[in-house]
Amino acid sequence: MEKSKIVHWERQGEIGFLSISNGRENYLNTPDFVDINDLKKWTSEEGLKGIIITGLGRNFSAGANLDQLHELAADEKLLHEKMNRGKEILDFIEDLDIPVIASINGICFGGGLEIALACHLRVASPKALFAFPETNHGLIPGLGGTHRLTQLMGKKAFELILNGTMQDAQLAKDTGLIDYLSDDKNSLEYSTEFLKSMIEDRPVEVIKSVMQAIKNSTKMSKDEALKAETELFCKLAVNVNAHQED
Repeated sequence: MEKSKIVHWERQGEIGFLSISNGRENYLNTPDFVDINDLKKWTSEEGLKGIIITGLGRNFSAGANLDQLHELAADEKLLHEKMNRGKEILDFIEDLDIPVIASINGICFGGGLEIALACHLRVASPKALFAFPETNHGLIPGLGGTHRLTQLMGKKAFELILNGTMQDAQLAKDTGLIDYLSDDKNSLEYSTEFLKSMIEDRPVEVIKSVMQAIKNSTKMSKDEALKAETELFCKLAVNVNAHQED
């Protein structure tokens, strides 16, 4: 197991586990909660096919430590730098070419929810709770949460962010905030088995091609995305044919 700031990294076969570990609430002491160079090193390991992000203990993350945030805000330049680094981390996670699942137990608030939204899929235990409480403290989500939530939920984002109220796991599933509910109070086993079902017995090249094609559909025009999809298909088909001839 390796550590970077408040995050632990552990590799189990083809899956990497990124765990937030900072006390019972797993507060984010700073927006850049992990060194991005460590993150890039871990996620580029050979043979890695998927990643699960979770919180050690009972909670995913309660978000920012407000006392430390107030101290950080005393230096506006430093605050901007830290926020930009935090956004860089979440953008990097979102742009990974292997699937990333947020496995959510307990509290998932504020910056913690922004981390979960940067993942490709979200699995939660039945007891999980979700909120953007920033407006209760005179703030708004600042690590891409407003954009990602709006992309995911449309106009429902107004209510979740402006009200600053909690959603339980079932409501989060009904509104589309999360994708799956686990059968157990701990979502990690469900998330692991679900991720395995997608990646086992599939070459890394196929997984990365699927991820690229799906991302293209959100970033390119239809014609461009379909052209890129055909190119990815043909490249894989040539590789399959070459292996069969061998």
